[in-house]
Amino acid sequence: MPCPPSEGLPMSSPVYRLGDRGPAVAEIRARLIGLGLLAVAGAADTAGFDEAAFDPAVDQAVREFQQLRGATVDGIVGPTTWRLLDDARWRLGDRVLWYAPSHLLTGDDVAALQRRLLDLGFDPGRIDGIFGRQTEAALREFQRNVGVAVDGTCGPLTFAALDRLARTVVGGTPAAWREAELIRRRGPTLAGKVVVLDPGHGGRDRGIVAHGLAEATVAEDLAARIEGRLAATGVSPYLTRGRLGPTDSPPDEAGRADLANTLGADLVLSLHCDGAASAAPNGVATYYYGNRGLGVHSVVGEHFADLLRRELGARTDLLDCGHHGKTWDLLRRTRMPAVRLELGYLTHARDAARLADPGFRDVVAEAVVAATQRLYLPPEEDAPTGTIRLPDLVG
Repeated sequence: MPCPPSEGLPMSSPVYRLGDRGPAVAEIRARLIGLGLLAVAGAADTAGFDEAAFDPAVDQAVREFQQLRGATVDGIVGPTTWRLLDDARWRLGDRVLWYAPSHLLTGDDVAALQRRLLDLGFDPGRIDGIFGRQTEAALREFQRNVGVAVDGTCGPLTFAALDRLARTVVGGTPAAWREAELIRRRGPTLAGKVVVLDPGHGGRDRGIVAHGLAEATVAEDLAARIEGRLAATGVSPYLTRGRLGPTDSPPDEAGRADLANTLGADLVLSLHCDGAASAAPNGVATYYYGNRGLGVHSVVGEHFADLLRRELGARTDLLDCGHHGKTWDLLRRTRMPAVRLELGYLTHARDAARLADPGFRDVVAEAVVAATQRLYLPPEEDAPTGTIRLPDLVG
């Protein structure tokens, strides 16, 4: 499985796993029971907070929850899974919602508000469960239209107005239309686009290290190769980080997403390699924003993830491991389509040998540029997979 992205939290942040006991485990059990993922197990849930056990049933329920919510499926309740469990407990109307720049409110209630606003024709941006500036702007416009106090706060009067105007149409289709229309309006050529390249890890965080290769170093080199080729097509490429010293701390995923949002990027590509305890897993996979629990995903992100893994499949001999929806911070917090590429397993001898070859990295860079170009081409102008070459794009 892919290594979990850096979350910008201290390494001492508590994690809970199979075999643990205590009050935090009791809270985890209660959250899972409330979500219908764990049955009340008699003595296991009446033993008291201090004796509550993280048993195999809890482990299985956590994994099911992680799969549903697009998290890394490892059965461990760390900061990301804990945040998702906390988000899942809120229902629209449980609390007052507002825009707090220093500590953005997140939760399923925020996602429900975003979906309701979108259904009613007000654009809150991506349905991501984060009460950001665009959600506040959409809420204010809704309040202005229905005649309640325009304060950007979703309180009792606004809840009542939303209930009165509730529609049966789901929000996913309008969201897909908006994403696709934005891509169409940007035009078919790459010239003038802004693409953010995110070489994963960096500094003292080397990522996966195996077969004489470090993930952070491979990502840096790939980013440089892709950057040069995109620039040749007229794209303005930006990196989320430069080369960091061995003791430097890399930016966390939220910080990288903030940079892309500040730049107003058209697209974000995060570059990683994979690793596993076993030497057997191998192949390439791509990831886009998708949350099955909320029933939402980035339509354009999914399309780019699919184009990317197909171009790589046509140009390399890496095993195609598909494309998948996840809620990692870089995918969730960016306001534009974002994809994470896991380019082979450094723990697999053949994959590592490919990634050590500069010629292979050039092939990967060209595949990325081809997939980026195909994202913007209308269907009638699209080229067959594996046929676009860099000289075709440089005018």
